Formats: sequence, structure tokens, C-alpha cells
Amino acid sequence: MTSRRGFLAGIAGVYAATAFGRPVSREADSRISTRPIPGSGERLPVIGMGSWLTFDVGDLPHHRAQRVEVLRTFFQRQGTVIDSSPMYGTSEGVIGYCLRRLRKGEEAFTATKVWTRGRRSGIDQMGYSEKLWGAGSFDLMQIHNMVDWKTHLKTLRQWKEAGRVRYIGITTSHGRRHGDLEQALKRERFDFVQFTYNLLDREAEDRLLPLAADRGTAVLINRPFRRGGLFSQVGGASLPMWAREFDCMNWAQFFLKFVISHPAVTCAIPATSQVPHMMENMGAGFGRLPDTRTRQRMIRHLESI
Repeated sequence: MTSRRGFLAGIAGVYAATAFGRPVSREADSRISTRPIPGSGERLPVIGMGSWLTFDVGDLPHHRAQRVEVLRTFFQRQGTVIDSSPMYGTSEGVIGYCLRRLRKGEEAFTATKVWTRGRRSGIDQMGYSEKLWGAGSFDLMQIHNMVDWKTHLKTLRQWKEAGRVRYIGITTSHGRRHGDLEQALKRERFDFVQFTYNLLDREAEDRLLPLAADRGTAVLINRPFRRGGLFSQVGGASLPMWAREFDCMNWAQFFLKFVISHPAVTCAIPATSQVPHMMENMGAGFGRLPDTRTRQRMIRHLESI
């Protein structure tokens, strides 16, 4: 995180004169890029927000106030997709607090998860999440890390039919259980799937991403920074000059633009607790994206550092 913070300080003057590193006069650059949800055609911004660790701050007023500002920046930069889980400690309650303070519940695309075993326990947990968020029915309810997924899928289909959730999803993290997830996607229809994908963890390119595209499943990407590991990988290295060819101003955008430039990816959900980092993250959704040849160049460049 040190290299990320240092780089941001170095480009402070650039941000003062541009919007996300590009001229504000360009109309196309004033709108964040979006991708359609295959099953409905509804479009989502390509950059969303995760909340693992970063929003788990309990009732501490100072930390809650800071998260309000992080979320305010997120909405100002045209973000909508907010992802959480009961596994993330107090994150859901903090998100609910922030949404109420900002009065943005209707603007958010609310996504959380069920993370327990048993039908009754799942229903109770999802109901509690509704109270914590305070945003009415969820846009997306996901089965976290495939825990008791067949049981929960039956409930979620009933909830979707009743209008209590709009979309149904299933997730993995840490790059685990790709084989099991592949079989679940082949067996059942999900509106969304979520898994890990980044410049160093690219196994999803082989089977999961093509399968999601074939099945018409929207894709959320977690751990796009490898929990900060990509920033450690580049250390104090300078961003290559050729990154400007796809409107990239910092390493965060370099990493995120690689992810969202894959045609099967709907939205990446990096997590942060810092307003400047949120500005960087959201900037990846504006301007040009790397093409196939440039993506390969990005891989080679990272591996050479």
C-alpha cells in the first residue's frame, strides 16, 4: 500500500487539472464504462466496491465517518455495485449506516451473500442482512463460497419469484474450488458468478470466464489486487509510459483495467478504506481499455519486475 500512496502523491497536480487523468472536455470520458447483465440487459459500471476487512469497523464514530466519505466518493464517481457478506464482520451494518447517511440506498446495486448451512438458518441470515442494509430487497444475493449451495439455491429461486431478490449468484474466493464452481455453473442457471481473477491469478481464463460467457452469466471479480499483493510486486517501479495508451494513470488502474478488459467480466469489486484509493479505483472505469495484444504486454511487464 505504501507504493500506491506514494504514487498518488506524485500525481496530485495531474488530478487537479483532469478528471481521472483525462481531459474533462471529452464527453465520452465523463461517463463510466458499463457492461450488461446477460440475463436482463441491465447495465452496471465496470468498477464496483468490495467490503472485506475495509468496512469491518464496528460502531467507532471516526471510522464510520471515514467510510461515509469513501462511499460518497464511490457514488460521485458513478459507482453502484456494493458487495458484502455476513462473513465480513460488521461490514453490512456499516454499509447500511453509510447508505442512510448519504441517502443513496436507491442508487446502490446491493449485493450480499448467504454464508451458513441449512434452509432456516439461511433464511434468517438473509433477513438479518436486509435489516442491516436497510435498503429493502437486495439486487443480488449470492451463495458465499458455495456453502450448502444446493439448499440455498432453492430458497433463492423462491425469493426471486416473489421479488425479494432480483438476481441470484454463487461465489468462490482465494482462487479455490474452481472445479466445483465449474460443475455448479454447468448444472444450474445463475444470474451472477463471483471469483478471483487478476494479473497474477489468471486460471479463470481457461474455463470459468469462457463458461460464464457461454452460459450468459454476469461475472463479478474479487481480489483484483490480490489483497494488495500486486502493489507489493511492483514496489517502487514506475508505471510504464505506454500505459497512457489506454488512459491509465497509476498502478491501481493498470491492474483493474487488465481485469475489466476481459470481455466476459461484468464488474470488478476492489475494496478500500481510503478516499484517494477509491478515486484511483473508479478512474479505471473511464477511458480506453487495453486490447488483446496490450493485455499480453501487461502480463510480461509485471512478470519482468
